[in-house]
Amino acid sequence: MEAQIKEQATGFVEFVRERGIVGLAIGFMLGGAVQKTVAAFVTDIVNPFIDLFSGKVGGFAKFSVGPFAIGDFLSTLIDLLILAGIVYFLFRALGLHRLDKPKEK
Repeated sequence: MEAQIKEQATGFVEFVRERGIVGLAIGFMLGGAVQKTVAAFVTDIVNPFIDLFSGKVGGFAKFSVGPFAIGDFLSTLIDLLILAGIVYFLFRALGLHRLDKPKEK
């Protein structure tokens, strides 16, 4: 029975490695928490810092070019880039890139 349990565990680990489920699970679990943190960072620190250079308080979020209000979009884009960088460097720092098994050709 112990050999059967060990075989099942080995099969499960192999399945996880082949399918890349570890990266998916980590991205799913940490994504929400990291997204909220990054959104707060962009809203509370980055945008006011940009406002210092533009000379307007709260002006970055309301920035527009003609009829296009692109300030909020730029804020969201900054949010995405910071989030992607954090996830990438966290993934590399924890060594999770080594868990996925490369596909054999």
